[in-house]
Amino acid sequence: MGQFDDTLQFIEELDRAETPETVCRQLLELTRGFGLTAIMAGTVPRPGTPKGKQKSHVMLCDWPQDWLERYVARNYVDQDPVVTYIKRSPTMVNWRSATSELQAGKTARQVMGDAGEFKLKDGFAFPLITIEGTIVMVSLGGEAVDISPEGVGVVSLASTYAIGRAMQLQNAQAIFDQRPDLTPRETECLKWAAEGKSEWEISQILGISEHTSEKHLLNAKRKLGAANRVHAVAEAIRHGYIS
Repeated sequence: MGQFDDTLQFIEELDRAETPETVCRQLLELTRGFGLTAIMAGTVPRPGTPKGKQKSHVMLCDWPQDWLERYVARNYVDQDPVVTYIKRSPTMVNWRSATSELQAGKTARQVMGDAGEFKLKDGFAFPLITIEGTIVMVSLGGEAVDISPEGVGVVSLASTYAIGRAMQLQNAQAIFDQRPDLTPRETECLKWAAEGKSEWEISQILGISEHTSEKHLLNAKRKLGAANRVHAVAEAIRHGYIS
């Protein structure tokens, strides 16, 4: 409960942020506790996107400036194993795992080696998929990452909400305009999901079948336009269903 309460407080603070830069700073204050000292979040450019237009895809960025300039100048987005992994399999992934699972070639390994020069030796990335199907990739890294599975859940939830807030502040409200109409039972299931309960555990708590609890969560996710459970919880918090 402690970490979840801290996350709710973090979200309340984000709601008071007035600029994407403030959102980024507040997010990094939370993630630094896990050794995640830098963040890059934005839509994934198509292969061959001119270098001059690649920066327009960025929503939040606190990478070292020299690393960002090298990344763009050398067109690393088309070789980055983490980007490649997310495009092929839009799921959360550790940077090192992405490199090894893709059996990355020389250029891809060079991308990761160069990142290490800027104290970005490890991290993880995950996709946020908008209801329009656009992939927003969130990548967090640092020099000495120390994070538990529970911590990953906290960071992914906080980051998901932060991206949503940044998009609001960047006049991208159209993606999130309409408040979905969740039923009381869907809201209950989401609240327990936010506490980390499984479909089976939720069914036992609410006295319903596991199939029914799963159905309520799927309906809530669909109404919220969420890509996964973490995204659904973040959106439910943003819309005031969970407090």
